[in-house]
Amino acid sequence: MKKLLLSVLLFVGFVSHSQQKADLIIYNGKIATMQKQNEFVQAIAIKDGIILDTGTEKSILASYKSSTTKLIDAKGKTVIPGLNDSHMHVIREGLNYNSELRWDGVKTLKRAMEMLKEQAARTPEGVWIKVIGGWNEFQFEEKRQPTIDEINAAVPDKPVFITYLYGKAFLNKKGIEVLKYTKDTKYEGSLLEQDANGNLTGLMYAKETPKAIYTTLGLTTKLSPEERINSSMQFNRELNRFGLTSIIDAAGGSQNFPADYVTSLELAKQNKLTLRISYYLFAQQKGKELQDYEKWVAETQINKNDNLMVPNGYVEEGAGENIVASAADFENFLEPRIVLSDEMEKDLEPIIRLLAKNKWPFRLHATYGESIERMLNVFEKVNNEIPFNGLRWFFDHAETITPSELERVKKLGGGIAVQFRMYYQGELYNKMYGVPKTQLPPIKKMLELGIPVGMGTDATRISTYNPWMSLHWLLTGKTIGGMQFWPKDQILDKFTALQLYTSGSAWFSGEEKEKGKLVKGMYADLAIISDDYFSLKPDDIRKIESVLTVVNGKIVYASAEYKNLNPEIPAVIPDWSPVKYFGGYQR
Repeated sequence: MKKLLLSVLLFVGFVSHSQQKADLIIYNGKIATMQKQNEFVQAIAIKDGIILDTGTEKSILASYKSSTTKLIDAKGKTVIPGLNDSHMHVIREGLNYNSELRWDGVKTLKRAMEMLKEQAARTPEGVWIKVIGGWNEFQFEEKRQPTIDEINAAVPDKPVFITYLYGKAFLNKKGIEVLKYTKDTKYEGSLLEQDANGNLTGLMYAKETPKAIYTTLGLTTKLSPEERINSSMQFNRELNRFGLTSIIDAAGGSQNFPADYVTSLELAKQNKLTLRISYYLFAQQKGKELQDYEKWVAETQINKNDNLMVPNGYVEEGAGENIVASAADFENFLEPRIVLSDEMEKDLEPIIRLLAKNKWPFRLHATYGESIERMLNVFEKVNNEIPFNGLRWFFDHAETITPSELERVKKLGGGIAVQFRMYYQGELYNKMYGVPKTQLPPIKKMLELGIPVGMGTDATRISTYNPWMSLHWLLTGKTIGGMQFWPKDQILDKFTALQLYTSGSAWFSGEEKEKGKLVKGMYADLAIISDDYFSLKPDDIRKIESVLTVVNGKIVYASAEYKNLNPEIPAVIPDWSPVKYFGGYQR
């Protein structure tokens, strides 16, 4: 009996030991655990998508290497936790990416116009050439936008639509003709510019709302269901290129649930998502928002994972970013601040009450302190009746939130997801309101108060999705054009900035205990990066890319010396896609 018991114990011990052998070990690296400042290890062991251990190269290899362990030599490169964008429109952009010409990263207007002309030459009749966000004039050497005459000269025979931030768009003559727009074409809150003879010039401006711009965008070329699947895969791969492993999708205009979510859902079910995606639901019909949320609360399940192979691979999180149309705090620094409707409180309160009662997390788009003041009044009223009591809620953006409002956010247990919109609009803000005397948004103050803060881009209709440009903003306080927007004493240190993009953002999907650090027991999401973030000059941070990205312990992207490890994905379709010829972010 004793021999039998000993044999069983030895067998159990053997099985236990064998289960601890790693699937993947990355060694010879400068691995930033992000558990505390200046903590680096040489090696990391991974099994079943979870970090087994970190430590010295010798100890990790001795303890966790087996004959089947995949070994990757980091060659002294820096390894960081996978980046997590707390506010991006990844699902919507996935449906459109292959149809868009991206000017992200283009250095000159001359090259941007060359790309436009080259794309027009290969675009079939009846198909739109589109540039939708991700650029402004200050990134160009010429420091100016294209003129409508230049666009018409470059592409006279095919429809072109170019958006500029949230406030302006360019529609060429052929586009006007295709849409049959005339001087009688009107959109609420928007302006279609006319010349002295009453003819449309092709310039469109958002005044109170961007309705003209985004209604027009909805009339342009759409990809087929097969192309949307491919487009989403290509965009996700592009995000992996920069070390992104998680995205929190903030929903958005014209992003209808469930119709516009089925493409990513299908990829999740097939285990073809290369990102962990958490998504929020955004009511689309003005006046029917409460009915939408009542339906969704009753019929859908938050925190239900639709990717059977990856924990939190594709998960519904809650409500927002816009909850009611009357609370849409439209940010357009080409125009003065919009005052929210007097109906806002009446519209917002019953939905917040519904969400609080059902413990549904929510997020709310808010640019200006004046709007945030009114929103907080609603939240506090509901909280007095139905205590939030740990309910996860937060503001998005909050550029001009005040110190007293931050105190109220803290008291209600809220967070703030910040984005680098001022990187693209700092010059416009200065022209409208003057040079700010403090950091906008006031990230340092938020952190001092202990408010959860996550970092993101709000890509793609304003800014680029490249997180390293966003980190450059945090580390310098400059705009994309090099203007010093923040006071220099308000910039963040490298550890804090990266923390916002990792464990900081994880709070916004309730995963701060599961990802964002390279420590035992956390998700094995990481990136080996091209340059050492911790020693580079801040202006050089912008050139960083990932050379190897891992999600859930699996390689999802590889380049440079690891290129042979890059997983294959289908070729870009359709054949005319700008992505096939130019890719995404331009170097």
